Amino acid sequence: MSETESRRYFATCPKGLEYLLVDELKALGADGVREALAGVYFEGPIGIAYRACLWSRLASRILLPIADFACADEEALYSGVQSIDWSTHLRADGTLAVDASLVQSQLKHARYAEQKTKDAVVDQFRQASGQRPSVDTEQPDLRINLFVKRDRATVSIDLSGDALHRRGWRLEQGAAPIKENLACAVLIRAGWPQRMQDQALFDPLCGSGTLLIEGARMAADIAPGLERDYYGFFGWLGFDAPLWQALLDEARERARIGRESLSLRFFGSDADRRVIEAARANASVAGVSAFVRFEVRALEDIAEAPAPKGLVVSNPPYDARLAADPGLYRALGALLRGPCRDWAAGFIVADEAPGQAIGLRAEKRYALYNGAIACALLRFAPVAEQPERAPAQPKELTAGAEMVANRLRKNLKKLAPWLKREGVSCYRAYDADLPEYSAAIDVYAAADSAPTEDRGLWLHVQEYQAPRDIPEETTRRRLSELLQAAMAVFELPRARIALKTRAPQTRTSRYQKQDLRGHWLPVEEDGLKLQVNLFDYLDTGLFLDHRPARRLIRQQARGKRVLNLFCYTGVASVHAAAGGAASTTSVDLSATYLEWAARNLGMNGFTGERHRLIQADVLAWLAQNRERFELIFCDPPTFSNSARAADFDMQRDHARLIRLCMDRLAPGGQLLFSNNFRRFRMDEGIEADFQVEEIGAASVPPDFARDPKIHRAFWIR
Repeated sequence: MSETESRRYFATCPKGLEYLLVDELKALGADGVREALAGVYFEGPIGIAYRACLWSRLASRILLPIADFACADEEALYSGVQSIDWSTHLRADGTLAVDASLVQSQLKHARYAEQKTKDAVVDQFRQASGQRPSVDTEQPDLRINLFVKRDRATVSIDLSGDALHRRGWRLEQGAAPIKENLACAVLIRAGWPQRMQDQALFDPLCGSGTLLIEGARMAADIAPGLERDYYGFFGWLGFDAPLWQALLDEARERARIGRESLSLRFFGSDADRRVIEAARANASVAGVSAFVRFEVRALEDIAEAPAPKGLVVSNPPYDARLAADPGLYRALGALLRGPCRDWAAGFIVADEAPGQAIGLRAEKRYALYNGAIACALLRFAPVAEQPERAPAQPKELTAGAEMVANRLRKNLKKLAPWLKREGVSCYRAYDADLPEYSAAIDVYAAADSAPTEDRGLWLHVQEYQAPRDIPEETTRRRLSELLQAAMAVFELPRARIALKTRAPQTRTSRYQKQDLRGHWLPVEEDGLKLQVNLFDYLDTGLFLDHRPARRLIRQQARGKRVLNLFCYTGVASVHAAAGGAASTTSVDLSATYLEWAARNLGMNGFTGERHRLIQADVLAWLAQNRERFELIFCDPPTFSNSARAADFDMQRDHARLIRLCMDRLAPGGQLLFSNNFRRFRMDEGIEADFQVEEIGAASVPPDFARDPKIHRAFWIR
């Protein structure tokens, strides 16, 4: 290939960065630049491809297509690859690797397609010379890229050799580092190129330092690929070594000049000492340690800005379910309103709630993808430059939202006398009253003992999983309208609403963690203090529909030994203790819930040997224990499977469970047995051997009247 011959290339990139990569490749001198899905086509001599490999801050790989052919099956793939003259690309004693990607193809296995492609190449050399290339998956002389979509295959030379986001400077990383090319996209969209000549860059949650290191290298005009010791074209027979060396020399000179002009104006902090040490090591390898200062400091301890003005940028952490701590975003908002009020900012968010917790209006919102995860970059102008705004006027509700709001108002009006009479502060306000808006809305009023910022109302919204025939767009619109209605009726911000999707119960769903916020809200029930957690678990720690059952236990508990099985967070034990129980024993397999139960008991002054908490499989414990109790409450899950206990199935195992409970009853004692399995049928043998009285409607409170099958409860004597 001559130095001046124009060829067509394809630069891959993370989804959502295509439009930025178009601008970058044009600036590098590429012709024929055209955006595609997850990449950009461009044209030019081989030097432009080398320059893209060396200088692109956004691309993932640079591919040189060399063949395109029909590929309906493996035979077509093999013959198509064999039709390429591989002797112009690879020595017979060289090394190769193949990467395949299949989209809507008759070929179903990428590994098999890679093997077939490799065989075709190797067989061609063996037939021609008796020699064959070998496989090297790490640093081959030639890395071949195969892309098959439907019945068409494109074979390319991977000029990058390894993903371009691997710059060569990263020695260590934190738990969830941002890729270097995504970090550059964040910096570009946050406005760093316009500020980097004379302003500072600050990441108060810096982790291993990716954003700051890439920002410093951008300001110093350091080519992102300058430290890489391997590219895919090094062993390619079309490699023009002198041309590459000239580009490399140019990049080194630009980096030298850039470093000379750079000053200490990059600042990072993190509460984790380990990641700060990693950041310092990475900055040293990246050649920018003289310009970046890292320190161990928690976000809430930042009292001063590190410089008069600049850009605050950060990728706050979130868990596997994209759940981020709103407290971090509130602290970021406080930082922008306080020490950094003269600074612009850009923060990555995985959902809307944390972004709203910042408490500032973003001037721009850009969609991004962190791998397969849909995120957004929120960009904020300096607070000091923002004009004073008149109070925002409430948005007019859509017709659907207004319909939900009207139903909520109707429900609240109906419940109001009962709520006041009974002193109920945590209740269900809506339960799929309108079938197309299928969700439950529960209200939790914070106790007077709650921190000032937590006082008032909170909502727990459980979206019921929509049928598969309902378009996702429709489901999202309805959910949005329901949330709008709830915020309008209760006059609450979105940050005070916990949203979850409740699918049909599985064997593990009750115990799966949903979030990592650690936000504990004190509430009250019948004068008792309790803790709920609206965000971290599928359930909140307080089953509102069991309010009547807990009152029955309290009424019956005086002077009795009370056993609470599958005790969950121990609320029934708290009621029993408040009713004057001689003792309470609470049994559950979960250490997490037993700790929660201990807090609930302790908040009400019920501690010591009279109130035992036992971590055990309930059925195994009942079979071994010989104690007697005058009152037993048993509310098992519908299903349970744990590595530490035998599987439990409500319908299958309830008879055995009840008999074990009855064995533990003292003379004259009684068992309150309940469950929420809607197809539950009491075992005939239990009804024959014991006195069974179904409580029925008496166990279902008025706020659950629309769903009388929410649970079933029985006195068994």
